[in-house]
Amino acid sequence: MKTATIPSVRVEPEFRAEVESVLGEGETLSEFVEASVRASVERRRVRAEFIARGLRSRDEARRTGQYVDVDVAVAGLQRKLDAARVRLSKSRK
Repeated sequence: MKTATIPSVRVEPEFRAEVESVLGEGETLSEFVEASVRASVERRRVRAEFIARGLRSRDEARRTGQYVDVDVAVAGLQRKLDAARVRLSKSRK
């Protein structure tokens, strides 16, 4: 398959220098830009999927009238967080 290019972006020389200052060893500016664009695309895709799931959940709750009390939801999340902290502290020892 033939490759395509992403349009170049004009930036102030100071910003370009700042970007170049954070490049990894052997990393090119083009590689950095590509990785950054890929990461941004992935974040936007994940965010869009998250929002879609939330809207479907909201619609289902409205349709069925079944909701989860906020205190129950937060308590469940707190239990998961506590368990993750325990696992993390054990793995660091």
